[in-house]
Amino acid sequence: MTETAAPIVAALDEPRLVSETGVAARVAHLAEPVLAQLGFRLVRVKLMQQNGQILQIMAERPDGIMTIDDCEAASQALSPELDVADVVSGEYRLELSSPGVDRPLVRVSDFARAVGHEARVELTHPVESGRKRFRGLIRGVEGEGRDAKLSLERNDARADEEKLVTFPLADLDEAKLMLTESLIRESLRAGKLQQEGAGEDEEQASEADERPRRGPGRFRGPAKQKAKPLVPAGVQTHFKKGPGPGKPRAARSEGE
Repeated sequence: MTETAAPIVAALDEPRLVSETGVAARVAHLAEPVLAQLGFRLVRVKLMQQNGQILQIMAERPDGIMTIDDCEAASQALSPELDVADVVSGEYRLELSSPGVDRPLVRVSDFARAVGHEARVELTHPVESGRKRFRGLIRGVEGEGRDAKLSLERNDARADEEKLVTFPLADLDEAKLMLTESLIRESLRAGKLQQEGAGEDEEQASEADERPRRGPGRFRGPAKQKAKPLVPAGVQTHFKKGPGPGKPRAARSEGE
């Protein structure tokens, strides 16, 4: 089978193929519309126990980019909503991040972008072979939404097993890109191209500012702002809500 992919859909309202349970599901239900108003898509919500509770919310723009300023804006928008809803009981720390290099694959467009890369996929129930966990190269995605089907060339297949398998993404439980040299190279290349593009925009803005202007200053257009650094899908950043300088943050407790 040739290495083909369905057209990449990068819509803000593209649905996820997976969903959380329990507290994380309630947080996701609250977070999705708030993030959408800012132009972001929810990737994943996870409540972790690491030196206390950490509520991790992964988000991104439809093109896979998430800047540090984006993370901060999302955190500032979500924090009061979470406090009012009081979804998470007890003290916790809110963490906003981009999906990172070895990102979770939660939408059809995620799989389409990842064609040719290695992934680990787990299904909700076994397929005809009796397996529900697979690892291998993504070879193609056909269809849309929960009707889409994924083709995977397995590198964990035994001698008596088929290497190329196809299964519906409606049965997806969890999927994640594996951190490989080719994935890192592609991520670095994408980051370099984005930085070069941002640098060209900044240089053009600087040249425009140096040109002589005619007429009084009140006719001058708004000052050009320095381009913000972009974070490609393969680079992970965090914005952790924490205490201000020299002042400890008040801990949340049940009943507040």
